[in-house]
This record gives sequence, structure tokens and C-alpha cells, in this order.
Amino acid sequence: MKKVVVTGASSGIGKEISLRLLNLGYMVIGISRSVDNADFNSENFTSLKADLSNSASTISTCNSIAQDDIYMLINCAGFGKFEPHEELSTKTIADMVYLNLTAPMLLTNACLRNLKKNSGYLINISSIEAIKASKFAAVYSATKAGLKAFSDSLFEETRKSGLSVTNINPDMTQTNFYDELRFETSSKDDERLLASDIADAVEHIISMRKGAVVSEYTIRSLNFGISKKKL
Repeated sequence: MKKVVVTGASSGIGKEISLRLLNLGYMVIGISRSVDNADFNSENFTSLKADLSNSASTISTCNSIAQDDIYMLINCAGFGKFEPHEELSTKTIADMVYLNLTAPMLLTNACLRNLKKNSGYLINISSIEAIKASKFAAVYSATKAGLKAFSDSLFEETRKSGLSVTNINPDMTQTNFYDELRFETSSKDDERLLASDIADAVEHIISMRKGAVVSEYTIRSLNFGISKKKL
């Protein structure tokens, strides 16, 4: 049974992808600060608790998964804070860069030999903000654009190995990502994405014949919508 590592597996897009992969017959190692085996009710799911915004925790996690024969790595963990740049604390900036960009690069470094050996998959969950500019999103957009650039370069570097590298850019998706923000997704079905839409994209990517690679996968809602929270 092929092993998959999914970061951010405790909720939102990461959890939905993990559940989908379990249903497709994969063994899933789910990484998160609060992930629990009981949330998945599957003997093929293993939780690995780690804070991927913390250097020591991330390096320890890298050392752990480097020993596993990993077939697929899906970097999904991330967070955003959307304020005027001068209003962001130095800790928020550093944590966002580390979790959204540094940790995926380190985890990929730890898994890459096995991913190449197994002709596997590297899927980075980026954001629509990687390919467009929005106010109050300078740091978040920079981290996601950096993740996209990392994916694009690694695709060229590893393509002869049989590894498939894909960057997924979702639009606003209804998850707990917005719990601490001043805005959230629209309640209208055609103005938001669901976590299952991103899981559908992952399933599509890994179901294609191995000679074809979807290197860039952008998913938008049919219409634009955003809901500001009442303060």
C-alpha cells in the first residue's frame, strides 16, 4: 500500500484530501498540531503531531518522514493574516513565511529521494493569491507565489525521474482558514469553493496516466463573492 504524507490534515482542505486518499486505498500520514487518529477511523491513517511554523518541530518531522518510503507528499498546511503590512507583527510575518513556504521546502527535501525513486507525486496547495495581486495580502501572496515558483522549478529539475509535480491554486474555499479573519467565504454555492473541490482536483491529478502531468491547477468559483463579518 502506497504511503502519502499530508500536512494540515486535522481540518479543512488537508483533512478532506486525507479522507479522499484513504477511500482511494492509500496509507496516509497526517501532520498537524492537533491531528488525531480518531478523527479518521481508519487503520491506514497515522497521525504525526507537529507545529510546522516552528523550526525545531519541522526539522524533527523531516527526520521522521525521511525514513518512510513515501509515494506522495501534499503540502497543505498554511495560514494567512490580511492587514496593512505595517500592522503585521514580526512574529506573524516570520510564522507565515515559515509555515507557508519554508516548511514545504524542507519536507520536500526530506522526501524527494523516495518520491523520485517511486515515480510519485508532489502536490503543493498554493492559492489564487500566488497568481494575482490583492491589497492587504503582501506577505501571504509572497509566500504562495514562492511556493508556486518552487513547484515550477522542481518540476523542471525532476521530470526525468518520473516524479509528477503539481501546484494547485484554489480560490476562496469554505474552511476554518477564515475563523480568525475579518471576512469569510460567501454563503452562495457559486461564490465559494468547497474542500471537496480541491480533493476532486487531487484525485484527478493522480488518476491521469503517468505520462501526462497537470503542473498547474487553478480552481475558481463561478462568481466572485466575499462576506465581511460583523464586528
